[in-house]
Amino acid sequence: MYVINVYVRQRPNLRHDSECSGASQPLSAVRSTTFARFIIGLFLLKRLATFVATLLAASLVIFAVLDILPGNAADVMLGESASVEARQALVAKLGLDRPPAARYVAWLKGLATGELGDSVSYSTPVAELIRERLAVSAPLALMAMLLTSAIALTLGLYAASHHNRLGDVGVMAASQIGIAIPNFWFAILLILLFAVRLQWFAAGGFPGWSVDDGGGPWPAFKALLLPALALAVVQAAILARITRSAVLDVMREDFVRTARAKGLSRRQVLWRHVLRNAFVPVLTVMGLQFANLLTGTVVIENVFSLPGLGRLVFQAIANRDLIVVRNVVMLLAASVIVINFIVDVLYVVIDPRLKVSGG
Repeated sequence: MYVINVYVRQRPNLRHDSECSGASQPLSAVRSTTFARFIIGLFLLKRLATFVATLLAASLVIFAVLDILPGNAADVMLGESASVEARQALVAKLGLDRPPAARYVAWLKGLATGELGDSVSYSTPVAELIRERLAVSAPLALMAMLLTSAIALTLGLYAASHHNRLGDVGVMAASQIGIAIPNFWFAILLILLFAVRLQWFAAGGFPGWSVDDGGGPWPAFKALLLPALALAVVQAAILARITRSAVLDVMREDFVRTARAKGLSRRQVLWRHVLRNAFVPVLTVMGLQFANLLTGTVVIENVFSLPGLGRLVFQAIANRDLIVVRNVVMLLAASVIVINFIVDVLYVVIDPRLKVSGG
């Protein structure tokens, strides 16, 4: 009887303890969520600080290379046969009679406000030139990236799901060939096949996006399709191999075997669990490839006679137009830095582990 009474007297305390522990669970969850948000905010703040510092460092290097190194920019742009009056006028226009620090600060202000100066060889504002050429280069890089992603992800997943079988061997062989082919040589083959022999596409040129200029959305899309395909083949070959390796690494994890043991099919496990966990290294390469597609189109734009940023830089170097070269190179460098920053931010969205650890 004594034992029973003691048990009865102790039960309210046990209930009280359970209620207290149950009440503390939401509080701990709130604290955990707040801490996770703080870690994510700190992670993004660090990346933002790195982003700004990298932009400033890139601008300083570009300015130093083109403005401070031995030699006068006016002499380089005008040549040795230019008259003294023309040289003095260009020196005043470029501000070369001011200290380098003042010129650097003035250039940064121009970058912030969009006042990039006038091109010497085109007699046109540099900002207007860049806008016109971006209308070609940006859609070209985007189309090439979409083709790269569609081809590479499909082939990489297929090869990983058919590991050590005929499909895997075929994809790996095709990707090796794609890596070995120079994109300009593949571009020439595309021109010979689809423009010269089949006459489905034009061999070069860009009609423009506006119907008033003699072009339109569909003619402009057709003009960019072959260059985008030439750019995408090599990038897709690299990305397909990386996708295959990343998917195979994730498929060996314990949670994949657990998901299969619960009755999920191979396809369900692949799309629901494996792909998201394998996408972090794939996303890294995709970001680098998109930056490379945006900045590395010089050869392809010259093969297809496209009026893009790459061809603008090529012509500006040939014309010794350092104003255009400096601003376009800064734009391309900033594009690479911005894309890498966006990839860093997407890491937190894609990989749940980074939400806890903060990267």
